[in-house]
Amino acid sequence: MNTQLLEALADLMREKGISKEVVMEAIEAAIVSAYKRNFGQAQNVRVDLNMDTGTIRVFARKDVVEEVTDPRLEISLEEAQRINPNYQIGDVVELEVTPRDFGRIAAQTAKQVVTQRVREAERSIIYTEFVDREEDIMTGIVQRVDPRFVYVSLGKAEALLPANEQMPNETYKPHDRLKVYITKVEKTTKGPQIFVSRTHPGLLKRLFELEVPEIYDGTVEIKSIAREAGDRSKISVHSDNPEVDPVGACVGPRGQRVQAIVDELNGEKIDIVRWSADPVEFVANALSPAKVLRVIVNEEQKATTVIVPDYQLSLAIGKRGQNARLAAKLTGWKIDIKSESEAREMGIDPHAPSTSLDFSDAAADNENSEENGPSFDQSAEIE
Repeated sequence: MNTQLLEALADLMREKGISKEVVMEAIEAAIVSAYKRNFGQAQNVRVDLNMDTGTIRVFARKDVVEEVTDPRLEISLEEAQRINPNYQIGDVVELEVTPRDFGRIAAQTAKQVVTQRVREAERSIIYTEFVDREEDIMTGIVQRVDPRFVYVSLGKAEALLPANEQMPNETYKPHDRLKVYITKVEKTTKGPQIFVSRTHPGLLKRLFELEVPEIYDGTVEIKSIAREAGDRSKISVHSDNPEVDPVGACVGPRGQRVQAIVDELNGEKIDIVRWSADPVEFVANALSPAKVLRVIVNEEQKATTVIVPDYQLSLAIGKRGQNARLAAKLTGWKIDIKSESEAREMGIDPHAPSTSLDFSDAAADNENSEENGPSFDQSAEIE
């Protein structure tokens, strides 16, 4: 075989990280195909390839039978025993049938098949590498942009950032560097297809794991995330270690840790709140930065009525209901926000201790009134 071809194959193995066995299998399959096409399509042949010397030997494999019906596939017992007296019916005899100058034909014919096999092996390696990184974060470089996708280079592979996974406050240009969250890796006939996101809550979780050592080592745990990508997010954190302030750990010295994440997300606001198993405390924390006077919990309906000072009502609800909506997603509880004045009109003491009693009658009244403020019934937790 051409020594240049052997050298090229050796380079492929080194550059692409493909094993010698895969390359050998590809070459042998290509040579068998070349032999059958040029010297006998019906023959059963085996190729012996020496990668060190480049020599190729072709052997025809024939079954030993009493009566030969197809001389290309069978050999008589009498003829087989002339080669070796030990052959019996049912054995397989191998006869060398290497044609003269077959190396040149094999090299020419094998080139295309080998290239295809090597490409398939490379795609398989890339798929295996990236399928293990689903739900992980990677840094990529924008290659090109069209109306449907932003194409992001992840090194060995190109990922697709769909329009619905793009941040509404971001414009993507070629050569931009950005962190993306791998949502799905699919195996296709054209190679692995990798889908990434900039809006997934998992991106926010991974960014905190990168920036906050206490989260990475498990000292601080992210309990839930609510995100409206590009605008505002809320994240609840908890630590079993009483000496660790989970919120302070995420904020970092002079806010450096959370600011690094805000910068990566192009200015997206992030509220970090302390998680609690007590819904009264958790819901009050989730409505931050609004001040909460009282939380009344209806366990059966997984709903809460929250009372805030009159001057804090708009802050608690947020612009277009965003603060209350994110708090409901974060906690998994319905949240009905009342001002202090509304609560007094309903006969509720705004300054009484928060309760977890059955508040079904008041809740029913609230549901029948459109003037009672917004109620949000959405939840999202990150595994």
